[in-house]
Amino acid sequence: MERSKMKNIKVRAFRTIVPVVLAAVALAAQTSNEAKSAQKAAPVKTRSTTKASPAMTREQGDAILDELRQIRQLLEKQQTLNLLPQRPMASPQARLTMEIPADAYSLGRTDAPVTIVEFADYQCPYCRRFHSQTYAEFKKNYIDTGKVRFISRDLPLDFHPNALPAAEAARCAGQQGKFWEMHDALLSNDASELNKEGIDQRAQAVALDMTKFHGCVEAAPFKGAILKDVSFAGALGISGTPTFVVGKSANGKLNGLRLVGALPYDRLQAAVEDLLKHPVAD
Repeated sequence: MERSKMKNIKVRAFRTIVPVVLAAVALAAQTSNEAKSAQKAAPVKTRSTTKASPAMTREQGDAILDELRQIRQLLEKQQTLNLLPQRPMASPQARLTMEIPADAYSLGRTDAPVTIVEFADYQCPYCRRFHSQTYAEFKKNYIDTGKVRFISRDLPLDFHPNALPAAEAARCAGQQGKFWEMHDALLSNDASELNKEGIDQRAQAVALDMTKFHGCVEAAPFKGAILKDVSFAGALGISGTPTFVVGKSANGKLNGLRLVGALPYDRLQAAVEDLLKHPVAD
């Protein structure tokens, strides 16, 4: 999952840097003290046959020591912040109940026995992996056959600069009745980037009216709805992509199991088959 992976990298880097800086501070302090002691002692001038490298002056030692102390203070402050109580993260696999918006983009029968909600980021490599390795076969076997209703919700992560524009583009394509075509194009393994040119290429590939499309993108009428999805996900403890909620729905609510990551086909299939055999009470 994207966000947790980056957090682990930062923690490992922090644990590596702190001992090194502390050792450097100690070494600089020792050097400064030695320089002070050397200045107090009367130096004996001797004739040397070798050219000695210039010694560190007291001022240089003090300057290095001061800089290293500042670095240590910053690192200690960061460590303190990392140790502060944080909002507990949701378990990757946990049961929850969530509302289903009436205007949510969905595929499959609305009365399908199983409902899946996907929170996705169009720039997320794990979302792309799921859609390239699992989605097509799963759609053919479960969505197209009426067993599963599949719902899309947006969760553009803040460190993916093109994720929000891509989500807006998909919804603008929806104005022309081609949300899912654009959705699939944006999550394809196309090598081009999801910058403006890359999004336009995909819009042209699904035969959108580009004048209307550009007008919608510039007006950004869906930005508020997308950010509402982000807030909704946060309230549920969902912070990474892709995250799926798989369960039974009734009266606009879904009671399901949260599954995180680029699920392989057999794992998603097992979750659905278990629900088909052992329905969860609403």
